This record gives sequence, C-alpha cells and structure tokens, in this order.
Amino acid sequence: MYRKFLKSKIHRARVTGRELFYEGSLSLDPELIRAAGLSPFEAVWVYNLSNGARFETYVIEGRAGSGEVVLNGAAARLGEIGDEVIIVAYAWVAEGEFGDLKVRLVYVDEGNRVREVKEVSPS
Repeated sequence: MYRKFLKSKIHRARVTGRELFYEGSLSLDPELIRAAGLSPFEAVWVYNLSNGARFETYVIEGRAGSGEVVLNGAAARLGEIGDEVIIVAYAWVAEGEFGDLKVRLVYVDEGNRVREVKEVSPS
C-alpha cells in the first residue's frame, strides 16, 4: 500500500510577480527550489493565504538570488503581488518506507530569502 505524505513545504512566501501570458507554471528563485528539495518541472500545490485559492502547477527556475515567486499562465489569475502563499509537494510512499521519510520545511523572510530549513520525520 502507498500513502501520500507531505514531502516539502515553503511556508508563507510572498508572490513577487504575475505573468498571465506565459505557458504556465510557478517561477521560483533556485535557492528556494534547492532548499525545499524540489526539482524543475516537479508538481506542486500552491495555497494562497490571502484569498483562499488552491491550485496545482509545476516549478520552473526563476532568476537566481531574486527571491522570486511568480504565478505564470492561468495561475496568475489566482493571486496578487504581495499575497502570502504556501507551496507544497507531496510524495507517495510505500508502507515499508515510512521510516525513511524526511519532510523538509522551509521558512522564508519578507523577501523570500531562506531563513530556516527543518527536516522532520512523520513517525
């Protein structure tokens, strides 16, 4: 049996841009991608704390060192610059592998710079 677990979370990042006429995705500063243990083109969920919108998209690399969190394509209609969002990725884990799971939690400052990274075990 497989169970779905949180893999990583970027907590309370701020939207820095919106690009409606883009093919789609979420542009993130590569530092945020690395800190969260994400990969380009990996699926993520975005939870907008400012308006309640919740949507799935995928990550692409933005400008390095920019603190960028940009909603692209249709997602640009689901947030405003300055909105706080939680960005999460999930993983399907086989029952015998639960003990190996480490969840990465990334906390950022007002400029989306990594402030703290924690790894926790769900067990």
